[in-house]
Amino acid sequence: MPNKDITVLVTGVSGYLAEHCMVQLLDAGYSVRGTLRSLDKSDHIRQIAAAHSAHPENLELVEADLMLDAGWDEAVQGCTYVLHVASPFPGTIPDDENELIRPAVEGTRRVLFAAERAGVKRVVQTSSVAAVSSAHPDQKRTFTEADWSLLDGDIDPYPKSKTLAEKAGWEFIESLPEGQEMELAVINPGYILGPVLDDRSRTSTLLFETLLNGSLPGLARMPFNIVDVRDVAAAHLTAMTTPEAAGKRFICVAGGISLPEIAGILSENFGSHGYQIPTIVLPDFLIKLYGLFDKTVRDNASHLGKGPDFDTSRIRKTLGWQPREMETSIIEMAESMIEIGMV
Repeated sequence: MPNKDITVLVTGVSGYLAEHCMVQLLDAGYSVRGTLRSLDKSDHIRQIAAAHSAHPENLELVEADLMLDAGWDEAVQGCTYVLHVASPFPGTIPDDENELIRPAVEGTRRVLFAAERAGVKRVVQTSSVAAVSSAHPDQKRTFTEADWSLLDGDIDPYPKSKTLAEKAGWEFIESLPEGQEMELAVINPGYILGPVLDDRSRTSTLLFETLLNGSLPGLARMPFNIVDVRDVAAAHLTAMTTPEAAGKRFICVAGGISLPEIAGILSENFGSHGYQIPTIVLPDFLIKLYGLFDKTVRDNASHLGKGPDFDTSRIRKTLGWQPREMETSIIEMAESMIEIGMV
């Protein structure tokens, strides 16, 4: 295994995307060190590595919290690369935006400071298209890596946290003196879906849990720009070692699709197996009316029927990235959730 002598740190290794990054790194022969807020989850992560990777013996787990200085110097010691994947991703919008912003921004700075001190060659940071297109009045256009979400616009806490965290990453790199030039590449994925590796309910799985358990009376015309978790993980690994990736951000999206279209694919493939997936599309005015009584619905009602497009030419050209078909990702996510007993 030619990569075994190369250690890669994956922050927040218990996360949905981070688990896939861990598995792909282990399969590629790397030695992987993963951070956890508490080592209480160690056995669970080792079970995932044993079940899904070819070389689980090359996994090491350490304790480090985005909000604490302790542990980060030890975590990055001896690492050639860092995949900074950890960041809070809530299922609901918090009342205090700093619940998201502080760990996202301060955590990014902690990881980068420690990585630079340890002589890490390159950090690949997980950002989001939420840091690219959010709060722009015109959502019916194509966004590129040159675009940034508007922090002074009507922006929700999550995209604000992702935007500020990514900006903090670039500002840190730009501040490094000559001769101490650690490299940074950033992946900006859309809504991540695809197979799950464990039965933990998380923000990324909530939509499919709700659709498959039949609890929704109808569907809003919500747009999504989706991408398979395996393809996002692969983009991180390629950005880690591709020389031309340094200093660049990469929009990572397979395509746009609406909630009724997602539900239609699920209904066609799983309806005959007893899953009562809703297919009725509710009128926009009814969704907005319901939003008067539900904060989460209200905060999302402004996005009905509108969705931006994203230019993915850079990631395809620079990283040679080719995403899976969206229908494949949707079906295989549902299959994995059913198989593992989540629905």
